[in-house]
Amino acid sequence: MRLALSLVLAALLAGSCLAQQPRPATCSRDLFQNEAGFRQQQSRLAAVANADQAAQCRVYREHLGYLQKSRTIFATCQSGSERARNVAEMDSELVNYRALIANRCGGR
Repeated sequence: MRLALSLVLAALLAGSCLAQQPRPATCSRDLFQNEAGFRQQQSRLAAVANADQAAQCRVYREHLGYLQKSRTIFATCQSGSERARNVAEMDSELVNYRALIANRCGGR
């Protein structure tokens, strides 16, 4: 019993230490640029809606890269429920765009 309690306490302390790690000094800038990038990505995706497949696939791949970068920024610079929500949304979008690329672009 005492061992189990000690393990639980150690896990809680380790979790709180990890949660309290300082954010990089660039987070405010990174989050701001990420928001601007989101608007730019939405425009780029809309612009190729009726384009040929090659143009669409190029933009889809670029968008996949943006989503990966965005996920990293959210994971690094946010905390709590906001972080969880945004990281989960990016994970979902990454799955969706990987499937889209695999289906429409031959996975390349």
